[in-house]
Amino acid sequence: MGFRLPAIRRASSFTARQASSKSEDIPKGYFAVYIGEKQNRFVIPISYLNQPSFQDLLSQAEEEFGYDHRMGGLTIPCSEDVFQHTISCFKGQ
Repeated sequence: MGFRLPAIRRASSFTARQASSKSEDIPKGYFAVYIGEKQNRFVIPISYLNQPSFQDLLSQAEEEFGYDHRMGGLTIPCSEDVFQHTISCFKGQ
């Protein structure tokens, strides 16, 4: 008997002003991250925080931005391709 991890949800890009109005769009057990140069928003399960490869992305974010995330969610300094590949690895576990 197996289980499925919830899929990530991708939202369109938006400005910091819109970020606060979108916070209600995040279901319980999920959080928002902003990826890439265009700051595309993804809503992902909190369970991904336990994954070592995701923790590496968080370390990169801490090195580049510290703890000041102007968008209200986590800003991760990687390309969308790298992020998508990292997240896709979690689905097979």
